[in-house]
Amino acid sequence: MFGNLGADLPAGLVVFLVALPLCLGIALSSGAPLFSGVIAGVVGGIVVGFLSGSHTSVSGPAAGLTVIVLNAITDLGAFDLFLTAVFLAGAIQVGLGMAKAGVIGYYFPTSVIKGMLAGIGIILIIKQIPYAFGVADTRDLLEYAPFVNDLDAVMSLNLLVTSVIEYGSLIVALVSIGIMLLWEKPVVQGNKILKLLPGALVAVLVSIGINKFFKFFVQDLYITTEDKVKLPEISGFSSLVDQLMFLDPSGFLDSKVWVVAITIGIIASLETLLSLEAADKIDPYKRISPPNKELFAQGIGNMVNGLIGGLPVTAVIVRSSANVSSGAKSKLSAIFHGLLLLLSVLIIPNLLNLIPLASLAAVLLLVGYKLAKISLFRTMYKLGWDQFLPFFATILGIIVFDLLKGIGIGMAIGVVYILMRNYKNAYFYKETTDSDSKLHHIVLSEEVSFLNKGALISALNKIPVDSKVIIDGSNSKVIDYDVLEVIENFKTNALERNIEVETIGIQSVVIKSLH
Repeated sequence: MFGNLGADLPAGLVVFLVALPLCLGIALSSGAPLFSGVIAGVVGGIVVGFLSGSHTSVSGPAAGLTVIVLNAITDLGAFDLFLTAVFLAGAIQVGLGMAKAGVIGYYFPTSVIKGMLAGIGIILIIKQIPYAFGVADTRDLLEYAPFVNDLDAVMSLNLLVTSVIEYGSLIVALVSIGIMLLWEKPVVQGNKILKLLPGALVAVLVSIGINKFFKFFVQDLYITTEDKVKLPEISGFSSLVDQLMFLDPSGFLDSKVWVVAITIGIIASLETLLSLEAADKIDPYKRISPPNKELFAQGIGNMVNGLIGGLPVTAVIVRSSANVSSGAKSKLSAIFHGLLLLLSVLIIPNLLNLIPLASLAAVLLLVGYKLAKISLFRTMYKLGWDQFLPFFATILGIIVFDLLKGIGIGMAIGVVYILMRNYKNAYFYKETTDSDSKLHHIVLSEEVSFLNKGALISALNKIPVDSKVIIDGSNSKVIDYDVLEVIENFKTNALERNIEVETIGIQSVVIKSLH
């Protein structure tokens, strides 16, 4: 691991610059103390990075969990109870890793996964709009409508019309978005020096400069302390310990805490496995990361976060892609970025507390847009209704209800399409005419389950009287008993309709199925 310091340390620095504004922004978006976002980044880098088997993946607080976290903190009513749920979620992930459940990510349709991410992106955008506008009564507005998965909260955005807009915050947000969009253009990416600086970091630094300009020259636009980052000033180790928050042991017996824990454990595991697979795909060395070991590492990380006050973490593709593109060769870069996050809180809290919340909102607005691009909707629509409907239903379910219900709705529609395909793919039907009569040839598919029973019954019922039918199961490896029963019943009924029935390969399948 230490043989690639020349590549890993610079990569870790870049990941740190990307992660810092995201840690703060995601904590803000989650309705959690901003310090908890930094703690999660430190744990995701150092603890998970050390235990992980991935060379390129980087963990930290994830945008995909903001909706769950905000809902959970609101429902449980206390941050220490939420930390108990985070600890239990980590224990669940450890169990999944030890049970070798790393394959669960393969059983979620891509359409539902993309719908989940797009839905989260839309919710992110909605939640950050008040901060971008810097409304004077933001806290009252958020208390009335916390902008989570509730249609009433979405509709409550009209409250912004009657709110007093802080134009300083709005200017900072617009300039920050403009800088981040500019940073993706060839004019910046073609510059060897500028492309090394993350656009989000540049936007945050410029926003501090703009607000300083407002303070001295346009005081009406100056963004005051209540609309800036508030991190505790830490003077030493004892001061750091004083700032840590701890779980509430009584939550171990609370059913609501367990519901939150199971939700976080499942969603965090799924997001981790998807990000891990994506990171492996962009790894220039094409190394394969062990998913079960990753679940174990994430679980330990989340248990630590629950113990000391951090947000739940997952493997995150934004940090991971920055890591790979910066030339990282081992997981030392992820560990180094975690150390830098820790040092930043210990050494430069005063600088971090100058960051306007509107600038962090701009970072997350762009993250939300990238998750829910219009082009994504067009692409999914072109793939056909079997892909678009689960995708769109997942998004709608997330916005109207909540994340799990949205995923459940999308999965249900996806299963309906699977059933429909199975219904149609039970057999191949061919009709030929000889000198005497028509011959009906039904070739069963490789696997014929009870789901295909209806389609086969429909096909057999259409065979006319006084004819011959061949039912060919020679290519079938599995035929359910339900289907075999349908064939036997048809053979009995065919005698009355003067239909000659010949079966090929069916008997051998019967013997195999009985053993």
